[in-house]
Amino acid sequence: KSEKEANMSGRGNKRKQSFVGSSSTSSSQEGRKASKSNKRTADPARKKRKVVPPKYNASYTLSGHKSSVSSVKFSPDGLWLASSSADSTINLWSAQDTKYEATFKSRQPDDDENSSGHSAGISDVSWSSNSKYLASASDDHTIKIWDVSTNRVIKTLSGHSNYVFSVSFNPQSNLLVSGSYDESVRIWDVRSGNVLKILPAHSDPVTSVNFNRDGTLIVSSSVDGLCRIWDTSTGQCLKTLLDDDNPIVSFVKFSPNGKTILTGKLNSTLRLWDYDSGKCKKTYKGHINEKYCIFSAFSITGDEKWVVSGSEDGKVYLWGLQTKDVVQKLEGHTDVVLGVDCHPTESMIASGALEKDKTVKIWRDKQDYSKSE
Repeated sequence: KSEKEANMSGRGNKRKQSFVGSSSTSSSQEGRKASKSNKRTADPARKKRKVVPPKYNASYTLSGHKSSVSSVKFSPDGLWLASSSADSTINLWSAQDTKYEATFKSRQPDDDENSSGHSAGISDVSWSSNSKYLASASDDHTIKIWDVSTNRVIKTLSGHSNYVFSVSFNPQSNLLVSGSYDESVRIWDVRSGNVLKILPAHSDPVTSVNFNRDGTLIVSSSVDGLCRIWDTSTGQCLKTLLDDDNPIVSFVKFSPNGKTILTGKLNSTLRLWDYDSGKCKKTYKGHINEKYCIFSAFSITGDEKWVVSGSEDGKVYLWGLQTKDVVQKLEGHTDVVLGVDCHPTESMIASGALEKDKTVKIWRDKQDYSKSE
């Protein structure tokens, strides 16, 4: 493996020297820039619009995991929050009152091998579009699909030959895409559990995968420093995004409108890429990200649009999507903040942290954006 891989640490735990696993037992913006005047107005005296920074406060701290929290994801209907952990479990919480609802965990007494939970740490979870199912990616080399109403596994997807690090439902929720330490990206049929395509995607472990808004494209990132866009139906690589200095790409996500792609890199930068041109449009700096595959997210529910990311200094960072300025740092965790997600309809952020912390925090924005008028 490359020197890059040897220097990686992992999601959900201090992964062994070799990269990525969540188990302790395995290696495991888009408005105009605020400072620019509105050129479409004929009134030169019109005041420039002031960007009002957010005022997120920690509203709740959720405890329950016995090891590092690897990811946090709000359900598309906004009712639930799922948190996954290196302890091989998923906890389900009410997104409104943060009440603990259930734990999805390992084998139940009447489970067979295919319907039992994970036997190693979980690195990622993804919700189906109807919020009825969860998919989880684990160091046990499998993806499992859970029925949220029963907390039981309804399908186990096997085929990866190493840790499964990232998983994502398509918007129609009839497909799953997964990325693995085995360097491949796999596309799965949800109903049958069969693999439809195996993409020899990268020359090093795959760190993240994500569908675009209509499910026609998949984006993947890797320790090899590449970010690649794939045609879902054909499996053809359509485009490769590459930085001049080729840092490890630790996270990737399409923007909500599908026109741009957000990447996280292990040189403490986030980059926003234009899909059509393949060019980097904006760079966000200020946080610390040199070892772990940290999640990022778009906050688009309020009057202002933010980019949100965890950080290795234990904080959550928010940038103006368009201005690239750090607008707020959320302090409260006592270890690396690995997982972050934004609520689909409310100005709410969830975050989860590593082994010294093991908690999930819910942050709510108290800002009065009428001041920006």
